[in-house]
Amino acid sequence: MIRLYAILATVVLAIGVGAMWLLTRGGGSDDKFAQCRSSQIAGGSAAIGGPFELINGAGETVTDTDVITEPTLVYFGYTFCPDVCPFDMSRNAEAVDILAERGQSVTPLFISIDPDRDTPEVMSDYAFNLGGKTIALTGSPEQVKAASQAYKTYYKAHDKSDEFYLVDHSTFTYLVTPEDGFIEFFNRNDTAEQMADKVGCFLDQL
Repeated sequence: MIRLYAILATVVLAIGVGAMWLLTRGGGSDDKFAQCRSSQIAGGSAAIGGPFELINGAGETVTDTDVITEPTLVYFGYTFCPDVCPFDMSRNAEAVDILAERGQSVTPLFISIDPDRDTPEVMSDYAFNLGGKTIALTGSPEQVKAASQAYKTYYKAHDKSDEFYLVDHSTFTYLVTPEDGFIEFFNRNDTAEQMADKVGCFLDQL
């Protein structure tokens, strides 16, 4: 089911690829990142991302400007996720380490879509276990929904009467900078090395 939603989301996000070809190969583009892009968002990159207000591991309310202070890899998931989220976040953290070895600084950011179980304390432990500069945020159901909608992500919890319920969700990772906002997305097929190469290309243009 998760794979199905990921495929559907990929179709939506990549629908403008033809327009991207025209921009990058047809001339007339003023996009400083054109040479780095491998995808195009329907409606343009400005359609993804935006302000949010969430809660960090210390129980403090933070905004996007508080946590996105440098190039950031943003991922929406949940700590009880049995397989997808641990793989993706570990991959993201590895990409960040590769970039650090190359002298480029990037922050991995995890935003929970399961606020009922992902309390600030849980998020604090989660970020600690991932290590590095990882930031993990939760929030009220309304705050989480608003952040998810800003980034056009999908999530839907199964029957919560089961304490071990799962949550279907999209699995994209978003590259965001304080100055330019959303720049690019990565899917589950991208390896840590591939992500580092792509992110590095974008950072070279900043």
